[in-house]
Amino acid sequence: MSIPYFANTEDLNISPEMMAAYDRDGVLVIENAIGKDECHRLMRRMSMLVDDFDDRGQRSVFSAVSNEQQDDRYFLESGGDIRFFFEKDAFDSSGNLQGDKHEALNKVGHALHDLDPVFDAFSRQGKFKRLVKALGMVDPKLLQSMYIFKQARIGGEVLCHQDSPFLWTEPQSCIGLWFALENATLENGCLWGIPGLHKEASPRGRLARVGPNRTEFKVLNDQAWPEEKRQPLEVKAGTLIVLHGQFPHLSGPNNSNRSRHAYALHLIDGRCTYPRENWLQRRDDFPLRGF
Repeated sequence: MSIPYFANTEDLNISPEMMAAYDRDGVLVIENAIGKDECHRLMRRMSMLVDDFDDRGQRSVFSAVSNEQQDDRYFLESGGDIRFFFEKDAFDSSGNLQGDKHEALNKVGHALHDLDPVFDAFSRQGKFKRLVKALGMVDPKLLQSMYIFKQARIGGEVLCHQDSPFLWTEPQSCIGLWFALENATLENGCLWGIPGLHKEASPRGRLARVGPNRTEFKVLNDQAWPEEKRQPLEVKAGTLIVLHGQFPHLSGPNNSNRSRHAYALHLIDGRCTYPRENWLQRRDDFPLRGF
């Protein structure tokens, strides 16, 4: 059965059909969830942030071609900051940036929703709060945010993964809100997902800190993903894809001439325990907030 797409309802109210699809598949696709003006506002704001970013300093590269997160301090301390991460193919063999920084970044994260007024206002809309509470979250907390560029020609692939291993709570509670700011197609690296596998008893693994600047991915289930069951999620700009924390998803490289900008927001339930060994941490004086 193909993953269904739903038209937006007033204030993102969840219909019984939408709830049934989310429960069955672990993913919910809502078209026209945000307006084109909102897409453009976030894109303009990010362009301004990149303008102000000094690319002559820190040049951290982010790659998602394995379950191992980067073990560098710039990345591991990004939970309470706005930091910039490059595509690995943005540099030549000598380490020189090959083009404009606007066309070289992989993503920006991970506290845009708390530290930038434009992303804060967007992320804390009442309709998003109603949505996640309808999906069972009692005390939603906004944990992390990412602006994902999926650059033309160099946008890297993201291998099949779940979000819960990286944003672990006890019990599991992670929900991802993935907003397409540009059209996402097969050519420019749209998301793919494997419906139904979120019903497994536990995530396939867990990423944890094993030192101040080192993480380790502990495999809990080494069964291969049934990628023959994966389905593409080609969507138009303005679409919201809601991801259960244990829904397996991936995206291919972008070999096209068109970027695929997206904004992702991950939430956890404040009733659950968020372990100190999780890779993403906040300072004690910068706690998580809800809506």
